[in-house]
Amino acid sequence: MRTAERLYAAEGFANVSVRKISEAAGQRNKSAVQYHFSGRDELIKAILAEHANAIEKHRTAMTASLGPPSEMSPQERMDFFVLPHVEHHIELGTPSWYGRFLAQVIVEPTLRRYAVEAHLNTPSLASLHAYTLREHRNHDPELYAQHGVMVRQLIVHMCAEIETDLAHGEISGAEAERSWRRLGKNLTVAVQGLTTSLLGDTHHAW
Repeated sequence: MRTAERLYAAEGFANVSVRKISEAAGQRNKSAVQYHFSGRDELIKAILAEHANAIEKHRTAMTASLGPPSEMSPQERMDFFVLPHVEHHIELGTPSWYGRFLAQVIVEPTLRRYAVEAHLNTPSLASLHAYTLREHRNHDPELYAQHGVMVRQLIVHMCAEIETDLAHGEISGAEAERSWRRLGKNLTVAVQGLTTSLLGDTHHAW
């Protein structure tokens, strides 16, 4: 899984075969991926689920402290949505590959839904999603859906940018955590502004 994540992040899905993953992982059996995962898509789902579950642990801790989304302030709901992604990246350390891997996933139409499902299937994000749907039930469904896509693209690709800068030495390892936390703060501001501009609701932005 780690080898697949790294290769997909660095080379893209079109350039990485399951045979190449097996060879790079040092597997003598060239059909190891099919044996363990039955194919490429199941391998990708497993990688996504592992990271989604790790992010879920951060949201679970926030729920224990703040209560469910319905009891959180708008700012707390924004933090609840954005910051666990950042905390997970900090935990991964440097080098990491998940940011760039996820950026590859969400631009592939056949794979994007796997990423969305992996995160929405976690209890805390499902709870937040249900809350926001109730609060925005009077909004244009197409506009609400496009807002979700914009937010997803912003968070995923900005995390991939930081990860790339760390990988290329443009951000030092000593500055990694500070850079991630600064990104988290800036993302909450950006997502709040986008939400307010599109949906026109500051109190129930999330």
